[in-house]
Amino acid sequence: MALAIAAEEEDSRIYALYARRLRENYPATARMFESMAEEENAHRSRLTELYRARYCDIILPIRREHVADFFVRRPVWLIETLPLERIRAEAAAMEREAETFYRRAAERTTDAQVRALLGDLAAAEARHELAVAAMREELAASGAASEEDLVARRQFILTWVQPGLAGLMDGSVSTLAPIFATAFATQDPWTTFLVGLSASVGAGISMGFTEAAHDDGKLSGRGSPVKRGLASGVMTAIGGLGHALPYLIPHFWTATAIALAVVFVELWAIAWIQNRYMETPWRRAVFQVVLGGSLVLAAGILIGGG
Repeated sequence: MALAIAAEEEDSRIYALYARRLRENYPATARMFESMAEEENAHRSRLTELYRARYCDIILPIRREHVADFFVRRPVWLIETLPLERIRAEAAAMEREAETFYRRAAERTTDAQVRALLGDLAAAEARHELAVAAMREELAASGAASEEDLVARRQFILTWVQPGLAGLMDGSVSTLAPIFATAFATQDPWTTFLVGLSASVGAGISMGFTEAAHDDGKLSGRGSPVKRGLASGVMTAIGGLGHALPYLIPHFWTATAIALAVVFVELWAIAWIQNRYMETPWRRAVFQVVLGGSLVLAAGILIGGG
């Protein structure tokens, strides 16, 4: 019972923390977690009353790490940018684990009063798990879920898509001129690959640090600077490596033909991503990415070939 009291107190605090973090952007879900925190507190009070009545006023300081095979919870609530669906899934898992604990504890106790209370709490935790799923359906019916999903989608775009897209565009377009200028100037695939590799990795590091350093995300709401820097840096490097890797092929013209095909796919893919996630008009996306990238490519070929 001392372990159950500690677990209920911990669950209440976790739900209260979720509610506080979600209150601004997801008010409906925040209210659900506030209600669940209150219920967990009520469970703790019932357990405490029975504990004091049957044992003593001093509750043994037992925690989950003191008990073998007791369910372990990773401290995901410490992640400030935890996605909404992940939070809901964690809440359902917490209730499912608590129900299992109470049922097994009830089976092992021989005290009728304790057994009845543990059984009641197991049933309550089962209802909580169902309530998390029912809450999702209720929010969908009321329209609140769609609003919260829009906010979550907007956060995903601000944290991952926008920095990643900016990095992909920068890596794909800015490395075109040096790679193809080197290719046509030397007609040496290995030298061209080394230039492309260094340009891509260097641009990725630069873009990643720039994205992470210039905005901490607190005022802009763009999310973790580490995530944005990672997305921007990795996608910048990928954008440049896409048309550098073909030059691992020792035959110059074969490598160049493949690299040009990769560039064609890259530019149109970026235009599609802009239209799909950034809601950029299709013609504008094509003009900015495909036409702009083609001009940079032509400049590199002309400089190298001259």
